Amino acid sequence: MFGRRNYNDDEDEQPPLLQTSNLVLTGTVWTALAHFIAGVIGSGVLSLAWSMAQLGWIGGPFCVVLIAFFALVSAFLISNFQIYSNPNNGTTTTNHSYLQAVHTILGYKNGIVCGCLVFFSLFKTGVVYVITSAICMRAIRQSNCYHEEGHEAACEYENVYYMLMFGLVQIVVSQIPNIFHTKWLSIIAAIMSFTYSLIGVGLGLAQVIGQGEIKGNISGISTKNPTQKLWLVAEAIGDIAFSFTFSLILLEIQSTLKSPPSQKETMKKTSGIAVFITASFYLLCGASGYAAFGDSAPGNLLTGFGFYEPYWLVDFGNACIVLHLVGGYQIYSQTLFAIVERWYVEKFPESVLTVDITSLKVSSLSPAFRVNPLRLCFRTAYVVLTIAVAMLFPYFNEVLAFAGSIIFWPLTIYFPVEMYFVHKKIVPWSSKWVVLRIYSTFCLTVSVFILIGSLHGLIAKRFG
Repeated sequence: MFGRRNYNDDEDEQPPLLQTSNLVLTGTVWTALAHFIAGVIGSGVLSLAWSMAQLGWIGGPFCVVLIAFFALVSAFLISNFQIYSNPNNGTTTTNHSYLQAVHTILGYKNGIVCGCLVFFSLFKTGVVYVITSAICMRAIRQSNCYHEEGHEAACEYENVYYMLMFGLVQIVVSQIPNIFHTKWLSIIAAIMSFTYSLIGVGLGLAQVIGQGEIKGNISGISTKNPTQKLWLVAEAIGDIAFSFTFSLILLEIQSTLKSPPSQKETMKKTSGIAVFITASFYLLCGASGYAAFGDSAPGNLLTGFGFYEPYWLVDFGNACIVLHLVGGYQIYSQTLFAIVERWYVEKFPESVLTVDITSLKVSSLSPAFRVNPLRLCFRTAYVVLTIAVAMLFPYFNEVLAFAGSIIFWPLTIYFPVEMYFVHKKIVPWSSKWVVLRIYSTFCLTVSVFILIGSLHGLIAKRFG
């Protein structure tokens, strides 16, 4: 599954993310930052006002900063693992993906466990993006309806049709061969991220100024049932954790960077900038929304209709979210596509399914891409499956929290720490070993707490 072959064909014909030595690497801090922003500042930012409302003015910002710090530590650790020299046999391996790094450094069994979590993480991100894009497209129609018929009008529409529309677009866009060809898509998505985040901040601040007061309190929303408050806090932390899960795409992005300077140093610089920008935007969006609405902060800032006017700006913000999610879906999906298709090419090198049958031009900004049966069938089936699951569980905040609880600790904390121990030959019970063990155990405890709370929320919504 993790083997490699040499390909002498041109760039478009190579299996995804194999032999980058055959490519002219042109990635810089700015292109890597575009990939990061497109992949990180996504649907999670829309839930942060609601998360702040559950945690309050102290707990909310503290959790954002703390989880951002954890994500940055993880990014710094992972950036060291692209080149690994095995002390047992003297071989040196270049790891082009997170999963390959775990397999190479921690061994086959850890690779299998990590593989299952990676597939789940990438898949759940696709599901969340389908849910969010459908909600945003529906919100545009609702916004126009409220503007024309009044805020009390019955402007309710089903998400199903919008999920199908998003899926049709993704079936076409998914034929882009690999992440090397998505730079233009990432740049557009990153611009959209900034745009709708600023719209959300602007609308929140405008409402605060208009109402002449800052809503919210130190302890967050109060409930008559303390247990219910506990579950809401768990969901809120899970939503924030989901918003910082970018560890899976880091080595994929690092593999696109030119050298010199070293790819590792460029990635560490990019990670620092990306986490700072992301945390700042999250704090601004969460704080402005909470200040505007207090305990009634909507679960999705731009689609919960705390804001009705100006309706055209709400429409534009939601349109930017949809455009961003088209690119964000691809940033994560291309990683999964690469893993599966790389395995298939290695397992069945003579298969007729990998023979090109036609070409496809996704946009005027990109070249024509050759299409083969494997890519067409597998990627189409994947998109259809994400749509089906999104239709079954269309619950924005609960799905975010559940996704964050499942993958935050193992993929952002545990595997990077364990790989660091092996890579740097950290001696057990040394000061660094003890600190990292305490750090990992603490994050595991938080993840279990989030999991229980998010499952409670999902079950209550689905069967309550």
